Amino acid sequence: MALVNLYKSKIHRATVTDANLSYAGSVTIDEELMKAADMLPHERVQVLNHSNGERLESYVIVGEPGSGIICLNGPAARLGHVGDKVTLITYAWMTIDEARNWRPTVVRVDDNNRITNVVQGATVEAAGEP
Repeated sequence: MALVNLYKSKIHRATVTDANLSYAGSVTIDEELMKAADMLPHERVQVLNHSNGERLESYVIVGEPGSGIICLNGPAARLGHVGDKVTLITYAWMTIDEARNWRPTVVRVDDNNRITNVVQGATVEAAGEP
């Protein structure tokens, strides 16, 4: 059985609130944002930095709920700065038949990383820029 890797969910254009080079690694994300985007602790995440074009992969750790935290930890801290706009994306493996009908979850936030919109089952148009 062939599997394909599709994007599962994303937090679109969040603002980096901290960068901690001393931490061993990962990306800390506000737990409320994680839940809205159906992201799990330790899940692989891709970070796309709109401010400088960098792309990185890491894993999610849970941040304080309601804090709005988006913190690049360890080596990731070298690829972004406080105030940078980033999109955080998770992916899932599925069969081709599952993939044909798959629709991801898109969480949009304001400049303080407060949720402004959640689209579950987003179409291609809804998953893009507002």
